[in-house]
Amino acid sequence: MTVPGARQAPQAADVLEDIKDCLAAGKAIRQDIGVDGRLHVDRPLPFLCLHLTSGSKKLAARDMASAHASYLIASNISEAAPFLRAVGAEMNKRFGTFIVLDVGELEHDILLADDSPFLPHYEVAVSATPEPETQDAKRVFIKAICDADIRFRTPRITRPDEAEDPVAKLKAAGLDFPCISVRFAPIYRQPESGADYPGLRETMIADLFDAGLRAFAAFSRQSDALKITSHRALGRKAFVDAVRRADRSIDEIAASFDFLLSVTPINARKAFADFRDGDFQYAPHFLYRPLGVDVEEQKRKLYSVAFDHLEDPVLYHLYREKQQEIDLQLTMLAHLHRPQFTDFSRALYGSVEQPLLALAEDVLARCPRPDADADIAMVDCYDVTKKAQEMVEAYRNENPDFKARVEIRDDLPPGLMVTGEKLLVSRHTVMERRRLDALLHHEIGVHLLTYFNGSAQGLRLFRTGLSGYEGVQEGLAVLAEHLAGGMTRERLRLIAARVVGCVAMLDGASFVDTFRMMTQVHGFEEANAFNMVLRIYRGGGLSKDAIYLRGLGEIQTHLKKGGALDPFWMGKISAAHFPIMQELALRGLLHPPSIRPAFLLPAKANERLEKIRSGLSIAEMATL
Repeated sequence: MTVPGARQAPQAADVLEDIKDCLAAGKAIRQDIGVDGRLHVDRPLPFLCLHLTSGSKKLAARDMASAHASYLIASNISEAAPFLRAVGAEMNKRFGTFIVLDVGELEHDILLADDSPFLPHYEVAVSATPEPETQDAKRVFIKAICDADIRFRTPRITRPDEAEDPVAKLKAAGLDFPCISVRFAPIYRQPESGADYPGLRETMIADLFDAGLRAFAAFSRQSDALKITSHRALGRKAFVDAVRRADRSIDEIAASFDFLLSVTPINARKAFADFRDGDFQYAPHFLYRPLGVDVEEQKRKLYSVAFDHLEDPVLYHLYREKQQEIDLQLTMLAHLHRPQFTDFSRALYGSVEQPLLALAEDVLARCPRPDADADIAMVDCYDVTKKAQEMVEAYRNENPDFKARVEIRDDLPPGLMVTGEKLLVSRHTVMERRRLDALLHHEIGVHLLTYFNGSAQGLRLFRTGLSGYEGVQEGLAVLAEHLAGGMTRERLRLIAARVVGCVAMLDGASFVDTFRMMTQVHGFEEANAFNMVLRIYRGGGLSKDAIYLRGLGEIQTHLKKGGALDPFWMGKISAAHFPIMQELALRGLLHPPSIRPAFLLPAKANERLEKIRSGLSIAEMATL
């Protein structure tokens, strides 16, 4: 239970008694203190971060303190003392020890002129009580600060004057706990205007927060108060309301438009017929759905979402990244059919790096076009839909929250597409029966499964997808095809050819030129080449399709290093977010995946996984 806000509480003594009761019961506390303070205790922990505002507002030290799982912000030591004693006494009972990290800012930085030819050190004054555990924690804090990559300025560690030592002031107030005091120069403020350098402020908060966690972890280990595997496990185990509000707002904006549907032509079948009738000499004319989103309005909403009260640097970083990704998607929609669309596509999905192009060319060289086989059985959209509904039902029997829907659509090119909780099947889909299970594992066993597992994490961000998640998602989905035993040489060639086609498009090749390269150089059948090139040139030039091979390569590298797949099923994440997901799981903010992919169950799938770990190349992944 959380103690309710107390700005209108009748008696401060009653509030303190309520806090003591909650502490004794091991309950969470989030209690307003005085005019502008707060006591927040996520769970019983042998430490607390203290910040005394002394009338100052919007300091980075306040944000750094409030990032911790246990913190107290108060106007002065007199206001803070009763609450510090209450928390310290209870934590001493539980853990046998308790430490306070007192953080604040020095009044001035060395003033710099805007045209200064160099950036001097900045001061960080650190002091501590004499216990060996506390001194060790102080050394750990100092090392972390000195090792942090703040760039622009490097710290110079000093000791405060004896008369001004915050540790001595705490002791004079009767607070006889182990304590580390930190005062840092406000280098995140511009020297003349006093305005912030926002990026530097964010970096400083994150680095000081991390150093504080490292100090707390060192103290806890030395005093045998806690056994932890990582200092990051000492972070928060609960979301504050501000996180949930920001999460809902970002999700609503992301749900206001369907990016891939918006950039996918609705006349693919007729466009191919016209292209063929013109002897493949003239670029086809594509038609698109009317744009159902007011881009400027959604951008205004996007940048009105407040992240400054999330009290968690990790979540702040994730939401800022997602905000920037949505901004790019909206910008692309505003430039649909225009030359700038491709430039923004490059910004969102990246260019094709040389190693990726070399990998694609290697796959094409080592996977020659198979001989035509007239005996291969085919299935249509109705067979695909029936089998998809059976697979969805099997997952729903495992977990009733798997409420995916399957729809047949007339306005899509041949193939399948997942959007939200729906699997869309083009009415024009005709495919090899032997590939059906693998393709459904791709769409349902990865894309839909991570959507519903992400939905169960408590924040919608993990179902919408963290910034840059699509590469790993598609890599996992292609891996699923291999593990399910449905990977063909033709499919590998297609994934590799998409990379080559994206390079051609980004280099300025026309639709017709790229189509001819696919048919005449790489030997793709005309209809398949058209669908591939359509995907690359949709909207004006979309480089997204290079991510399939890139993502598969990232997953292959991850597996070769001994990495596990389970964290990837928690939600829609990128490879860059893997350490963050591990940290959030350690902190108890994320749960193990509630549904695991069915394609991992057969023994043959594990054999194939082990071969990848042992060095199987992508060109050797064909199983059919």
